[in-house]
Amino acid sequence: MGIVEGLTEFLPISSTGHLILLGDLLGLTDERAKVFLIFIQSGAMLAVVWEYRARFWRVGTTAFTDPAARRFIVNLAVAFLPAAILGLAFSKMIKAHLFAAVPVALAFIVGALVILWVERRKGRPRIENVDDMTTLDALKVGIAQCFALIPGASRSGATIIGGMLFGLSRRVATEFSFFLAVPTLLAAGGYDLYKNRALLSAHDLPMFGIGTVVAFISAFFCVRWLLRYISTHDFTAFAWYRIAFGIVVLATAYFGWVHWVAG
Repeated sequence: MGIVEGLTEFLPISSTGHLILLGDLLGLTDERAKVFLIFIQSGAMLAVVWEYRARFWRVGTTAFTDPAARRFIVNLAVAFLPAAILGLAFSKMIKAHLFAAVPVALAFIVGALVILWVERRKGRPRIENVDDMTTLDALKVGIAQCFALIPGASRSGATIIGGMLFGLSRRVATEFSFFLAVPTLLAAGGYDLYKNRALLSAHDLPMFGIGTVVAFISAFFCVRWLLRYISTHDFTAFAWYRIAFGIVVLATAYFGWVHWVAG
């Protein structure tokens, strides 16, 4: 689970969708498993903090003196708010009805079609550096992130592809998606951990620790790989992967080859 979280959190293929399906296959669907997911998602988030530690340190230490640092913080806050507000309002309903194999598979396929459409659009990006983003640009990316509340849609996919649609270069959209993951996963994880604090047990610490460390390591290498990959490739390959994966899940559910517990 830690490996899958780390490899999928920052790719436009939906870590939540993969973890729902893998957890279903492994029988990890109880309340303790939900707490475990919080820990491994935090591990993946820390990989971004470590990779961009110099930037985060610079922003944190110059926030009161550097306009660019303040703008960066404001942009993250603005981009974070839409999904946070909608998540608080609709999270229970979403988890009750969409955290299942078939809805996840359909979201995989629909998201893939959006990726293919955006990648085939022509147009020169307006923004080639994260520091050149305006508050309105950040708000647009934040609105795009709201679609990631649907499991299988992909937080990274929504923010990256949404950013590209709104004029960000592929690299800027990818990097801002990385940065936005920090407050988003931190807030979501903290909120879920508080709600499920009664389930925390010292007995689970070794399992949680292993999953978190593995998620950190795999996410760290995935982030570095993705930055190299997008310098010479687009996201079309991920779209075809999503379509193939979604079709396989739908086929296994339809023909009964896999018994999806929540599907």
